[in-house]
Amino acid sequence: MPSVFVQGRPVASYPPLAPEAGRGSVRRITETGEGVLHKPCRDVTEFGPDLAALIDDMFLTMYVAEGAGLAANQVGVGLRLFVYDCPDDDGVRHVGHIVNPVLEPLDPAHRRLLDESEGCLSVPGAVMDVPRPDRAAVRGLDKDGEPLLIEGTGYFARCLAHETDHVNGHVYLDRLSRRERRDALRQVADRRDEVFARRAARQRTLTA
Repeated sequence: MPSVFVQGRPVASYPPLAPEAGRGSVRRITETGEGVLHKPCRDVTEFGPDLAALIDDMFLTMYVAEGAGLAANQVGVGLRLFVYDCPDDDGVRHVGHIVNPVLEPLDPAHRRLLDESEGCLSVPGAVMDVPRPDRAAVRGLDKDGEPLLIEGTGYFARCLAHETDHVNGHVYLDRLSRRERRDALRQVADRRDEVFARRAARQRTLTA
């Protein structure tokens, strides 16, 4: 089994950070409660240098925040797009982006729900158990408008579902009970400053 898949295809080797990050600029990450996170994003209809530049910025911003995925509305842009650099449960690394993602329906007979911990860069510092299917398949396009099908299992499946939720206007807090949501927001209040200090230090390292 190859150890790295880029845009769903196996590669022989790959750098620690996606090359897009080297061309990008760091953007501010939106936080839960901001309107752009809580309404469905628009389809991408224009493919060209502006979209490519947004993807570059999203990769660098994701790495600065030590995330496994980042949707465009998490940097304040209401477009259906996300980037990812995420391992699955077998240690295989998956890197790429997907435009206009749609989560494929799964046959309930061939999936199981895993109730495991999940965080979000837009809910800084909170980690909660969230039930997600152990498999996911997302259809969409690449930055050139070519069709893509990205499939994942385990933690990578969780990432694909989480980021597709974002472009549909949902954060993972929406999947929690009211009590659990209050617990998550208490975690944010307690840990937010620490999270932002760590991001600032990492930004200095990655952009020096």
